[in-house]
Amino acid sequence: QVQLVESGGGLVQAGASLNLSCAASGRSVSAYAMAWFRQPPGQERKFVAAISWSAVTTFYSNDVTGRFTISRDNAKNTAHLQMNSLKPEDTAVYYCAAGELMDYGSAYDYWGQGTQVTVSS
Repeated sequence: QVQLVESGGGLVQAGASLNLSCAASGRSVSAYAMAWFRQPPGQERKFVAAISWSAVTTFYSNDVTGRFTISRDNAKNTAHLQMNSLKPEDTAVYYCAAGELMDYGSAYDYWGQGTQVTVSS
């Protein structure tokens, strides 16, 4: 089994940056794609970004392209989401996931508990 734990969320002002981390334990996630999803208040969970096991392929949702960067460190069994130029509409609980490289949740087998990101205007 794989356990995922997110960290790095918080309350920031619009225009600020945050770096979210996802630490995996239990076994290596180097064979899995990693992804970030988010769930804004009162909305369904949505895809944000994904990265292949080799880090060669990355893709993003349209609303974060150019502002967010996903990365991973297989030696440390971690993944990261660098978020720049944050906007109030980025406010959400952010989830890390491991599984198949897709932009929908059912492709991912393992999920973290989430970390809250709140962006004030």
